[in-house]
Amino acid sequence: MTIAQSSLPLAQLLAHCRRFADANSGPDGSAPTPARGLSVVRALRPGDLMVAVQKPVVAMLLKGRKRVTTLGASFEYAPGEAMVIAADIPTVSRITRASLAEPYYAFVLELDPAILRALRPAVSVRSGEARPVRVEPIDAEVIDASLRLARLLDRPEALSVLGDGLLRELHYWLLMGVHGPAIAALGVPDSHAGRIARAVDILRREYARPIRVEELAEAAAMSEPAFHKHFRAITSLSPLQFQKQLRLIEPRRLMLAEGTQIAEAAHAVGYASVTQFTREYGRLFNAPPGRDIRAANAVA
Repeated sequence: MTIAQSSLPLAQLLAHCRRFADANSGPDGSAPTPARGLSVVRALRPGDLMVAVQKPVVAMLLKGRKRVTTLGASFEYAPGEAMVIAADIPTVSRITRASLAEPYYAFVLELDPAILRALRPAVSVRSGEARPVRVEPIDAEVIDASLRLARLLDRPEALSVLGDGLLRELHYWLLMGVHGPAIAALGVPDSHAGRIARAVDILRREYARPIRVEELAEAAAMSEPAFHKHFRAITSLSPLQFQKQLRLIEPRRLMLAEGTQIAEAAHAVGYASVTQFTREYGRLFNAPPGRDIRAANAVA
């Protein structure tokens, strides 16, 4: 079945996601679902540039448009297309088409390495280049599995019984599709991607404390030179740069979404100097934190 033949299921998926997001989206537009790692994103206007260190994810665009820049390349995708990011990498993104009359909606799934590991021995992944970022039309089988999952979002009892199986099926069809070679590497614990993921997990959980490279290399079961080489090859950043971005992204969320004061947000992620925090924040986001807070308050 082609994407053209999938237009009705895609419209049905949009309808279910719209209903859920309209009822549940928070200030940042995200509506987490009861299903593990699954959320719906809604936007009512074009957005500002957003900087993030993205987890491995598949984002299916249902309405609107979005532009993402990562690893030196830019991707713009439209309804009926999916962006798969199969590594922990920094991204700069912007929703380019959204309005009150025609909101932006996306169905977003964090890829689960445990499910991928369980599926990998039974799946014949197609050969091809394992590009970590790719935009392609959504496979019909992925739309179908996503639709059956979305139908259960307002039926928690059924979702608790059937949700894990549908998530497993969704991962299966993603492995079988054009994104399969890159996604499959996430399910191989001893692959370079799998080893670096263990170090990234430490950085994500404990970014507020000083972390020695030796500790990260040990977690990845690599020598320090090999760890540096593969970490940068996969994420495009050094471990120190990766941690610094995490330490700036979280206080931005605290200030803009929760109203936390600048000094409090800086101290929450381990900055002793608010001046240093403000300087590094401005370098990453091209604006000081005070300006971002005023802009967010003006929109609210």
